Amino acid sequence: MKYTKKCPKCGGENIVRFDGYTGAYGAGNNVMVGKSLFSAVNVNRYVCCSCGFTEEWIDREDLEEIEKSKKAKK
Repeated sequence: MKYTKKCPKCGGENIVRFDGYTGAYGAGNNVMVGKSLFSAVNVNRYVCCSCGFTEEWIDREDLEEIEKSKKAKK
């Protein structure tokens, strides 16, 4: 949905994006890669307004932080 602007489930084209954020005490749509709030990586959410299907994506520039995180399990 991020690239095609089309829902893979229903084919709908009414896609909206909610930007990830980090709020107080780590609230929000994010992945904590370190020990502080400053290490949070935001996760953006794409929603199909036709069927409700959602996808979550992390921006490419943040992927290196995710990969290097000691919290990540492989």
